[in-house]
Formats: sequence, structure tokens, C-alpha cells
Amino acid sequence: MSILFSPLKLRSVEARNRIGVSPMCQYSSRDGFADDWHLVHLGAFATGGAGIVFTEATAVLAEGRISPQDLGIWDDTHTEALARIADFIERQGAVPGIQLAHAGRKATTRRPWDEGSRTVPAAEGGWPDDVWAPSAIPFSDEYPRPKALDAGGIRAVVDAFVDAAGRAQDAGFRIVELHAAHGYLVHEFLSPLSNHRDDAYGGSFENRTRFALEVVDALRARWPERLPLAVRFSATDWAEGGWDVDDAVELSRTLRDHGVDLVDVSSGGLVPHQKISSGPGFQVPFAERVRREAGVTTATVGLVTEAEQAEAILHDGRADMVLLGREMLRQPHWPLLAAHALGEPGPWPPQYLRARPR
Repeated sequence: MSILFSPLKLRSVEARNRIGVSPMCQYSSRDGFADDWHLVHLGAFATGGAGIVFTEATAVLAEGRISPQDLGIWDDTHTEALARIADFIERQGAVPGIQLAHAGRKATTRRPWDEGSRTVPAAEGGWPDDVWAPSAIPFSDEYPRPKALDAGGIRAVVDAFVDAAGRAQDAGFRIVELHAAHGYLVHEFLSPLSNHRDDAYGGSFENRTRFALEVVDALRARWPERLPLAVRFSATDWAEGGWDVDDAVELSRTLRDHGVDLVDVSSGGLVPHQKISSGPGFQVPFAERVRREAGVTTATVGLVTEAEQAEAILHDGRADMVLLGREMLRQPHWPLLAAHALGEPGPWPPQYLRARPR
């Protein structure tokens, strides 16, 4: 049996294989509500054989959205539509997961395909005067200058993550992932390039990780003990003087001790002057080092596109799970095709058995 198609147990939850669908923003919501697009988009990955299907970054506060069209979970009324999606995913044999997020200083931006200035003004439904970050440093000249969160603001954001986790449980999700990557709020606290605070949340590694750990502890206290908690972080900022893989390893050890069951290792997104060295599997070495040195269950991402490539990553002990993004957009049934390539039967839905390769 291939490792890729072996189960992965996280607390009481067992994924049928080690293929996950990365959170991928769709910029297709109105007022944060999921709709038929999200059901079909995420449901296809479940029928396609994935083990875990994560929603896109789902905002815990309205001002924590990346764009006005982001998915949200800041209000009880968001739960019903999300519950329909979680239920469908689970009925297809996959584990429904949700990524909870706050965009920080990268909020109120246009969708990638929309024209106009990068920042969405208030007149067009944006909130440039209500953007928050650890420090009043904009992402770039095209983004609004954020306000620095004070102690009360930090507490309010932590509480928003907790409330969102409660709604996620009510909606039927089985795994929650905290988004601490790609230059959004939690990552902004972690990196010295975006965190210039001189209080208990800035300066030293211990202080810069304090906010992340407060959110993790609050989530772990609210999220049922039987259900797994994951964290996605950037292993490096790809920029001089920024967060790096040494920091990521140390954070991972701490997250493990605070009840995190899975770390999802990505990179970049914090600053526009990052210099990324990209290529097939380019982020796998980060996950490999985190897994080896921190002793935590680890998922890897980053241009994993072939079944044999994914199998080799797991076989060589470089990660415990692979998460696919763009490749799943191209081939929502990638896991079924990968199973065939590796000589496995695959979790084919009975409705699709007539199409299974022989």
C-alpha cells in the first residue's frame, strides 16, 4: 500500500489518505456568505478523493477580510451555508476543514482579476480606515496604512477567533486551521519586518510569538479536545532580517506543546520585496526540517503536482501529508488519478466507477 493512500489519524479524526486541499481564496462571497460556488468548488474535491478539504481563508471579523468578497464566519448567520458544505464533504468520505483568518494590514484589497487601485475605497465597499496590524506599517504604497492594535484590540481579535471556532463546530467542521502565514495578521506579529512594537508583543522571539500562542491557546480551549487543531505558517519571509526557518522550527516545537496537531508549512507573503526561489517541491525542505527537528505532524505544500513526487516525499519522511492547491484547481479529481498511477484502487464514488481506469 502506498503511503500517500494510507490513513492519517489526528486525535479522533482519521483522513482516508494523506492528500489535502489547501485553502484557496475564491473571492466569491457576498457579505461573507458561502453560496453554491463554494459548495461545488469544495464538494468537487471531496468527490475527487481528497482526505481533507479546507475552505479558503475564512474571516473571523468583517475588517479581517482580504477583499470584500472573502468568505466569513464572524456572524452566526454564516453558519447555515457553511454547514451544508461541511456536511456534503463529510458524506463523500473526506474530512471538512476550515481555515480561520484575519488579513491584518493586507485587508480591503481588490480581487486579483478586478481593475483599479489595489485598495478598495469605502465608497466601493472597502474599509481603508479600519485596517489593523501589530504596527502602523503598510504592506506597500498601494495598501492603506494600518492602525496598531492596542491591548484591547488584540483581546478582541483573540475572542473573534474563539467565537469563529464555535461557529465552525456548529457547522460540522472536523478540523480548524489557524492562518499564520502569507503576511496576514498572525504572521505580521511573528516577523520583525512587520512588528516594530516595544511592548509584550514585540521585540524578542518570545514576544513576537505571544499573539500566535494566545490565539492557539484560546482555540484549543474552545475547540473540542477530540478534534484536531492545525496551524499554517510561513517558514521564511524570503527577505533579509525577516522570519526564517530557524524561527519556524522553534515555533513548531512550542505549537506542539500547546496542543497543535498539524503544522502546515508554507512560506512568503509578508513583504513585496521577497525573493522566492521557486520550483517543483520548493517548500518541501522547510517541512522536512520542521518535521525532523520539532517532532510534529507536518504537511507540505508548493508545486507538488505528480503522484510519484507526492509518494516520494512521504516515503522519504519529509512530510506526513501533502496539500495541493493549483493542481487541484486544474484536476479536482487528482487523488483518484494519483491512486491509479500508484496502483491503488482509490476512493472512487460509485457514481463515477464507470470512469475508473482499468
